[in-house]
Amino acid sequence: MKYSDTQRIMKILDYAKKLMQFLEETGLDKETLTNDYKMQWAVTTPLYNIGEHVYYLSDEYKKAHTEIDWHLISGLRHRLVHDYDDTSWEIISEIVFDDIPILIEQLKAIVENERN
Repeated sequence: MKYSDTQRIMKILDYAKKLMQFLEETGLDKETLTNDYKMQWAVTTPLYNIGEHVYYLSDEYKKAHTEIDWHLISGLRHRLVHDYDDTSWEIISEIVFDDIPILIEQLKAIVENERN
């Protein structure tokens, strides 16, 4: 199915919110994520999905919203999928706990701006 950029942004936002909800519901912290392979597997699915949708956003959309580093997000997905054994879970933990909440706020602002 081909999604519009707006649909992709809504999906990215939904996956990011659900990831944060998962963290809250499980009480997951950075240290546990760094060392627990079951939790690592649990957080990679939303990261894959976010990265995949970012990858397929149009270049025009990405250029219109340069406040987000789209290349890093889609690159993370490719790294997780194709170089899983060399994943730095310390870095992933920082992304999940520090960067995803910022991304959510950035996406909310974009969505709100597009509605007006």
